[in-house]
Amino acid sequence: MSIEVNNITKIYKNQKALNDVSFKVKDAEIVGFLGPNGAGKSTMMKILTTYIEASEGSANVNGFDVTVDKKSVQSSIGYLPEHNPLYTDLYVREYLNFNANVYGTPKSRIDEVIELTGLTPEAHKKINQLSKGYRQRVGLANALLHNPEVLILDEPTTGLDPNQLVAIRNLIKTIGKEKTVFLSTHIMQEVEAMCDRVIIINKGEVVADKYLKDLRDGQEQIVIVEFDYRVEDTFLLKLPKVSSVKNTHDFIYEITFSTKDDMRSHVFDFAHDNELKILQLNQKNTSLESLFRELTS
Repeated sequence: MSIEVNNITKIYKNQKALNDVSFKVKDAEIVGFLGPNGAGKSTMMKILTTYIEASEGSANVNGFDVTVDKKSVQSSIGYLPEHNPLYTDLYVREYLNFNANVYGTPKSRIDEVIELTGLTPEAHKKINQLSKGYRQRVGLANALLHNPEVLILDEPTTGLDPNQLVAIRNLIKTIGKEKTVFLSTHIMQEVEAMCDRVIIINKGEVVADKYLKDLRDGQEQIVIVEFDYRVEDTFLLKLPKVSSVKNTHDFIYEITFSTKDDMRSHVFDFAHDNELKILQLNQKNTSLESLFRELTS
């Protein structure tokens, strides 16, 4: 196992940030650590990276105890904290060279991580000249410099625009083919796009630990349909296996079916029988969203 957490509790004064948390992460697995703001995600990250110590319990990263073998843990992980700390007055290559000296890493590794993280066209610039997306790439490049077995990423996509999001997602998925990636986020779409598995934490406790594939196999289904005319909800509720209908905007409806079978053909037949035109007809995957809301509301 790359990460083992056993009965971790963390108390700040009178507040219990983590309460008896346990989980394991396998080698070469991308796991999303999901939860609302204040759930305890960053606290767990800080414990795993040896920044703070737990009040109770134990944790191991790459077989090293995070309390007893701090230096061994630090040398075997790559960490990107939520607020990416960079020396912005340095050039990209200069910054990576500085950190390579700290790690004792061969200078040849600098070119490797620049290429891996797509920094080649920006490597000649100062960090303060880079966009938020490229600064995140610099942070990832730095985390990868010493070729760690485990990457721990705290909110790696916060503040990125849609194009930057896709680039960082793809980069993390590429890295995850060879390394264990444990990333925290409160954005469910990021977990669905990148991760093999999700651990949901709420109020300091693990409330779910599931593989995304299992979630998809058992999901209910939402069909988004736009007609050319308004339809009363009562008529749509007569469709087979419908559990709810929501008119989201003008003539657009979200119809929830209690089945994983594709129900779009039934919606199409309904439109045909009632002489309606369909302007759009799509499926919406909200199984993770539904689970999250149920467990953290």
